[in-house]
Amino acid sequence: MIYPHGDIEEIGTDAYMVRGSIKLNAFMRITRNMGIIREGDELTLINPIRLNRKTEENLRSLGEVKNLVRLGAFHGVDDPYYADNFKAQFWCQQGGTTYTEPLVDIEIGMGGLTPVHECEFFQFQGTAQPECALLLKRDGGILFTCDAIQHYGDYSYNNWLARIVMPRIGFPKTTIVGPIWLKIMTPEGGSLESEFRRLLQLEFSSLLSAHGTFLTQGAHTAVETAVSKAFPSDSDSG
Repeated sequence: MIYPHGDIEEIGTDAYMVRGSIKLNAFMRITRNMGIIREGDELTLINPIRLNRKTEENLRSLGEVKNLVRLGAFHGVDDPYYADNFKAQFWCQQGGTTYTEPLVDIEIGMGGLTPVHECEFFQFQGTAQPECALLLKRDGGILFTCDAIQHYGDYSYNNWLARIVMPRIGFPKTTIVGPIWLKIMTPEGGSLESEFRRLLQLEFSSLLSAHGTFLTQGAHTAVETAVSKAFPSDSDSG
């Protein structure tokens, strides 16, 4: 299904995004974003979302959709559409149980392969379901995430009810470690703090999550603050 979304917007050198939405339940519609990286005349879609006819035509004019990248196990409803209609290669971690289609063409992490040059995958270890991030090493570093790290500069593309509820359930207008994601993904009696500290070893200045808004600058500091808030007991230990 195609939900309300915007146009293709440039966020860096041959890097773009589409801000959109998805119906969470019968009452709430929340944000959902797709990243686009162009290399030559080929496109890599990150956290793919369905587009209306006009925007899909604009996507086709931008280049050939070559790769689809699923960064999180809880996203993937639109992946089969692109795999079927664009015959694109599907990149994904193994082990996700929420969306089991399409079949994985290239397993993320296998042989250090990446869909474009100047990028690297970061894979969270020890999570209940697969989750990763993609760092594009252009323009000071653009970090693409799914649910683990999110940024909200505003609540556009959320419906009225979601705008009211979001700050009350742990999604304020700032950069956060996804609270629902963290609860689901943390093994019983365990902690994922060390994984986020490992993520912070990457160099990046901007951030595009699968939810929220694009953070144009200062993303590394913002993520560091979010991690310290999510794991307050050790926030002073560095």
